[in-house]
Amino acid sequence: MGSPGGTGPIGPYPPGVVDATGQEEYDRLRRRVLWTLPYGLYVVGSRHGDRRNAMTLNWATQVAFEPKLVGIGVEKPALTHELISAGGVFSLCTVDRNDRAIVRKFTKPVDVDSEAMTLNGFGFRDGVTGAPILTQAVAWMDCEVTQAVDCGGHTFFIGEVRDAGFHSAEDTPVLRMEDTRMNYGG
Repeated sequence: MGSPGGTGPIGPYPPGVVDATGQEEYDRLRRRVLWTLPYGLYVVGSRHGDRRNAMTLNWATQVAFEPKLVGIGVEKPALTHELISAGGVFSLCTVDRNDRAIVRKFTKPVDVDSEAMTLNGFGFRDGVTGAPILTQAVAWMDCEVTQAVDCGGHTFFIGEVRDAGFHSAEDTPVLRMEDTRMNYGG
């Protein structure tokens, strides 16, 4: 995880921001403001056929009550994007606040041991959709994609919750972006 790089300032710009220096200053300000939005940190499981992956993600939200829909933003170059696009399923797992180190284990494509049922050494099981669900997760949702919305460098996958549950007590505090030194976005 980290800030997207390789590009200069991104518009649009408010009135009065007309030169490159002003655009850079405004772009930095806007990123700092966006970083103040509260975010959770999750592990998203994906699957297509026999291929599985799990990835740290922070752009997730419930988008509808009826049906129960959850949306996640996934960067297009990510393996998880490829697997969700092809497989049409994902799981969203919350992480115990005391397990903050776990999210660093899922910032790159994982080592899958199908025989031991582990992803980077962490146990998983397949949900009803086939998406991998971490057994260490506090809670989880197993989702089937109903819509994929192009959002520039990301796709916002909307999934209907097909199954959900807790592996820990409901009142277990879950990890949030501000609990770490990580940031993403802006």
